[in-house]
Order: sequence, then C-alpha cells, then structure tokens
Amino acid sequence: MIRSAAIIFMLALAVAVLDGQSYPSPDALARSLQQRYRLISDFSADFVHTYRGGVLRTQTIERGTVAIKKPGLMRWVYTSPERKEFISDGRRIYFYLPEDRQVHVTDAPPADQATTPALFLAGQGDIGRDFAATYSEAAPPGTVALKLTPRQAGLDYEYLIVAVDPVTLQIRALTTRDRQGGDSALTFSNLKENTGISDKTFTFAIPRGVDVITDGIHN
Repeated sequence: MIRSAAIIFMLALAVAVLDGQSYPSPDALARSLQQRYRLISDFSADFVHTYRGGVLRTQTIERGTVAIKKPGLMRWVYTSPERKEFISDGRRIYFYLPEDRQVHVTDAPPADQATTPALFLAGQGDIGRDFAATYSEAAPPGTVALKLTPRQAGLDYEYLIVAVDPVTLQIRALTTRDRQGGDSALTFSNLKENTGISDKTFTFAIPRGVDVITDGIHN
C-alpha cells in the first residue's frame, strides 16, 4: 500500500508540474516524502556543503562523500578543503578531525528524539510528527522544496528546506537555517539507493594517539 500510494502521488505531481497546475498541499507532499523514504534502506552520494553566515555573511564550501543506512547509520567523509569524518554506528556519533588529532564522541539520540538534519536523512524521526510543512520558494531549478519547521522547541536550527525531484521525490538538497541566521546547504549528486551497503562501512576505530573528547570532557 505504501509503495502504491507513493507511486500514485509521484505521477500526480509530475502531471501537475507539466501542466503548470498548483502542487498538492505541503502536508500531502511531506507524507509522500516520508512514505518514499520508508522504502529506502540505504543510499550514498557525493555532496557539496556550503555555509553562509556571520556578520559579514562569509561563505565556505566543502566537498565529500556520504553513505547512510537505516536505522541511524551514517558516514560523512569531507575530502576538501580539509579532511574530517562524521560517523554514526547507531549507538555513538564520532566527529574525527585528523589535522587536530581529535575525536569528539557523543551518544546517538533515540529514534523518537532524532530531529537533527543529518539524522533526518538517516531515517530517524518522522516528517509529519517532527515538522510543520509549507512550500518554499527557495527551490533549486528542477526541484520542488518544502520548508520544514520543527515542532520541538529549543533546537539549534530554525527550519529545514528539503528540495526534491518533482517526479521521483529523490532528495536533491537540504538547507538548514540556524539560530544565528546562517544557512548550511547540502547539495547531492551521483545518488544511489538500496545498494546493500555493508554495516562495516559505519564502524569507527579511534586512531592511536588522538585526543578523545566525550561530552566535552577530554579523556
């Protein structure tokens, strides 16, 4: 039923785009996006991460690769301008900075509390439960975008903008507006889905001689 509903919605949305008609309601698109990603067990992609923020609105651009597998497994490898890694094995989250010889370690949040943008991609959390949806005009060419405002107060970001292919609903970009007014945008390319990524991809062995920081405390 979920697969059939998602296919019907995609076809209806494609017709609306071609005919220049209005889109379905934001809530309907959000539900279909949630249904589609219930069918995705893993995906990998290249990404470009752009951040604009600060008083002078300076911009930084980073590139890398990402692999994600449900539930809650992630590996982000930044390759330029400097290498860093962000890994979740489902129990712990590791942020490794090779040049600084540091590893920051935190516990992964329970699935029903996972509303961070990265964990949203990893299939933890629920769009309808965690966010209020409206359409966004800030959609890259060839996409339709939803603005998702978290229902939970006290998070460190104001909202997400998820840009998807209007026919397949495949995510093309994810933008986060933080509480300081900065915009963090992830743009994906070469995206592959359901390829059977091994769990070993998401294991992390702490290198010898690095400084391990757990919940802000040096070990």
